[in-house]
Amino acid sequence: MTRVYSKSWKGLAAVLGMCIMLSACGTPESAEPQEQLPVTQTATAAPSEEAANGAGEDAMITPDNFLDTLMNGPKEDIYEQMSTELQKIITLDEFKTTADSFMEGVTSWNKVTEVKLNKLVDRSWKDQTGTKGIQASFAEDHQIVGLLIQPLETHEATDKALTKTEFQFPLKGEWFVFWGGYDVLSNYHYAHETQRYALDIIRTQNDASYQGEGKDNEDYYAFGEPLYAAADGKVVEVKNDIPDNTPGVMNAEEPEGNVVVIDHGNGEHSITAHLKKGSVAVKKGDTIKQGDLVGHLGNSGNSSEAHLHFQVSDGPDLFTSRSVQIRWSDQSQKLTRGNTFQGLPD
Repeated sequence: MTRVYSKSWKGLAAVLGMCIMLSACGTPESAEPQEQLPVTQTATAAPSEEAANGAGEDAMITPDNFLDTLMNGPKEDIYEQMSTELQKIITLDEFKTTADSFMEGVTSWNKVTEVKLNKLVDRSWKDQTGTKGIQASFAEDHQIVGLLIQPLETHEATDKALTKTEFQFPLKGEWFVFWGGYDVLSNYHYAHETQRYALDIIRTQNDASYQGEGKDNEDYYAFGEPLYAAADGKVVEVKNDIPDNTPGVMNAEEPEGNVVVIDHGNGEHSITAHLKKGSVAVKKGDTIKQGDLVGHLGNSGNSSEAHLHFQVSDGPDLFTSRSVQIRWSDQSQKLTRGNTFQGLPD
């Protein structure tokens, strides 16, 4: 799905729209559905030479000088580099007022994620308190096509409460975490209790999730990849007849798309959504073992491109049950935004 942010915000959670980004199922908690890497220091309150001398028509805002300019330079330079779509959402005066208010009390920023994918560079940062976050997405020509500015919340109790069931990753080969982590900068699902620890996983080559023009599902490296049971259990829900979308066109009326829900006991249910139409290899009532074939990845439901949406919840319903942090059998894997990792052996 495409990530979309609401313009309304509380406590200066300004949203200007992340226009070209995959995400997962929408939730009824919001009519507008919306990356963890090693943290490094990236900018302080002291302006860099770039920002100090950056005013004027020739100034170019890049991921490297974006924060310096936002804190200390002319915000007009940033606004002028925003896409037409973003400028339609917020005026220059609104942007300046929002940014100035949000920056009050901020002395430094830490980089949280950096993702280079499909000709976009996406970076996110937290302030020194960890309570404010910024995410910006740049096209190849440095046009700013997405910007999120908002307060950050944490849910430490549930972040540490792992499932009793031990799961293995349900795909073979190398994969890339598009959404996953413990804040909304790393994982947009985190804002919603029902999907807080959900993952969106794609397959990439050469910083791209597709080959050719990406107009057909078959162009996407993840499409059609076999999916296996992450743990023993009983199948309690199957949907297998939802058509796969044309990439970029989503089906909000059937947000899960084709789905398999497995009851693993202990009140824990794995939910795998957006499977390929007709590919589901199990039926309701089946008892299955870890590693059994479940189906194939697709692009059905509220999805913009082929990917794995996987989560474990305390009930079988994606929209009413609470998401639970997953205990993985391989604890060395970092299933957080921007990381590439090895799944099951090929």
